[in-house]
Amino acid sequence: MIITLVILGVAAFIAFALYNSLVGKKNRVENAFASIDVYLKKRYDLIPNLVASVKQYMQHESETLTKVTEMRARATSGSLSSDEKVALNNQLGKSIGGIMVAVEAYPELKADTGFQQLQRALNEIEEQLAASRRAFNAAVTDFNNAVEMFPTNILAGMMGYTRRELLVTAERERQNVDVSDLFKR
Repeated sequence: MIITLVILGVAAFIAFALYNSLVGKKNRVENAFASIDVYLKKRYDLIPNLVASVKQYMQHESETLTKVTEMRARATSGSLSSDEKVALNNQLGKSIGGIMVAVEAYPELKADTGFQQLQRALNEIEEQLAASRRAFNAAVTDFNNAVEMFPTNILAGMMGYTRRELLVTAERERQNVDVSDLFKR
């Protein structure tokens, strides 16, 4: 009788430990994604200032500036899923990069101290965003391992936990940059 109670007690302890481990991993994934959201919000807050600074110099790039403003509005609407948010922010990052390349043609803008401060702030946020994405992917990998590996996969299945998607870089963003092409613009 005592042996049965000890075995049941150990089994219950292991089940609670596995359950708590899975819940902790799920919460770390959600926390890591929330960190990405914080940096995206900071990026969104900088965009109107960047657009306003650049607008006066870049009359013929107004279409790009309008597109960036529209993407920002869509991103801050709150009606996007996590996957839609990631896709939109990849587009937004590419457009902002295009603006920064176009700035090279405007020496007076590059010399403007306000623009330089905005550019430094945007670079800092992009670095923080990259670090948050790495933390998110690490948390997702840890969670996915727990969801797929024995014995936690049994408990994860009972809890309805499934694999989460990693944030991946689009194929075109992984390609080498042709620097000579940048100087032709």
